[in-house]
Amino acid sequence: MKKIAAAVALVVAVGAAATAYQERATATASATAGQSVPAAPALMVPDFSALVAKVSDAVVNVQVERKAAPASSRFPQLDEDGPFGEFFRHFGIPVPDFAPPGPVQGLGSGFIISADGYIVTNQHVIDGADKVTVKLNDKREFEAKVVGGDRASDVALLKIDAQDLPTVTIGDSKNLKVGQWVVAIGAPFGLERTATAGIVSALHRNLPGDSYVPFIQTDVAVNPGNSGGPLFDTAGRVVGINSQIYSRSGGYMGVSFAIPTDVAMNVVQQLKTTGKVERGWLGVTMQEVTHDLARSFGLEQPRGALVSQVVPGSPAEKAGVKVGDIIVGYAGQAINDSGDLPPLVAGTKPGEKKTLTVIREGRQRTLEVRVGEFPGQGKVRLAAAEQGDRVRLNLAISDLTPQQRRELGVERGGVLVEDVGPGIAAEAGVQPGDVILQFDGQPVKDAAQLKELVRDLKPGKNVAILVKRDQGTLFLALKVPDQGARG
Repeated sequence: MKKIAAAVALVVAVGAAATAYQERATATASATAGQSVPAAPALMVPDFSALVAKVSDAVVNVQVERKAAPASSRFPQLDEDGPFGEFFRHFGIPVPDFAPPGPVQGLGSGFIISADGYIVTNQHVIDGADKVTVKLNDKREFEAKVVGGDRASDVALLKIDAQDLPTVTIGDSKNLKVGQWVVAIGAPFGLERTATAGIVSALHRNLPGDSYVPFIQTDVAVNPGNSGGPLFDTAGRVVGINSQIYSRSGGYMGVSFAIPTDVAMNVVQQLKTTGKVERGWLGVTMQEVTHDLARSFGLEQPRGALVSQVVPGSPAEKAGVKVGDIIVGYAGQAINDSGDLPPLVAGTKPGEKKTLTVIREGRQRTLEVRVGEFPGQGKVRLAAAEQGDRVRLNLAISDLTPQQRRELGVERGGVLVEDVGPGIAAEAGVQPGDVILQFDGQPVKDAAQLKELVRDLKPGKNVAILVKRDQGTLFLALKVPDQGARG
């Protein structure tokens, strides 16, 4: 009975409380009758229509054609020297070619940076292209020339023969802040003039294999076809080049990455001036300083880049950098994370002297280093921009790195063929991945020397090229066009 009485009392109490609450609410409503109650502040979403209308004419669609890969490159077992090659030769049957009919097509985006037709896009958009077509917002189409490209930064520069073109305004990506609105314009899935918006999610992102680019991370919807397109701030200035997405499905999953303009435009200027990119090099391998490592090295908190390896003979070794040093400053700029250092070094002109601030055995020291050139940076597109009666090989080559020499079994000399465009070298059978060992009877030392050998060729000459391919070497016959011809 006591339990029943207690329950009844509780119900009565709750009912009384509810009645009192209702009476107070009624009284409040009566007191405020005729008065407007302020609404909750609305979330203000920017209107980007004026921005898009202002800048979209300077955004272009980049269409790429590549020759279909032969069956031997896609199915090595069908190569004449492959496991089934002997079978086909024995029975006199031609090796089957399953190459798809016609050229392989790709697409991307880009933006015009000068009224006379210079256009910026991603290197991976035009990589290996046989033909690049630029389509403007007014539906005009132009065949573009590849001025140059840089794989390390994924930036490429194109040129079309046009004048008085609309251009973008280049902004300063260093002023970006996390949470700031940004807009991407491009051709996702080939849907031209598509605008998407979002915010800057993070800055200075270092992605695997891209240690020289401090990416801008955004939540802007970026998809295949957006690559190479501009990322605008709310003032309509380009602050990045849309380059990569994080995806498990091949489509947008809420995270995208753009190359900052302060990195990209440095590359563009070098490509425009020399056709190649010089990138500084110290010659160290670094790792992040964790909390445990910080304590073991006597630091109060994690900071800097921990040196785990120093390349023998490198600028770092000559400057006195040792394994176990923690680099906390470069040329007066603080190094808080291991990812802070590579972009700074890469942006330094080889040969310049810079100061390194390191912590060694708990003490801070200052070292002076003469920055070197990143190995393998001697990439040159041979005669790609030369006019008149000069030879056009249309090859992209690079000096071999020590690791490439070990992997390819080349002790000294030689240059690596990275891209082959239409021209006499392609007709001779030069392929990406070949190592050119001799050219016209001369041993090839490096990319710069090969360029000089090509420049001195006489019209109508037959040239033998010795290349290393896979595990063997072979000569290829190259015919220089007669006077006035174009290769």
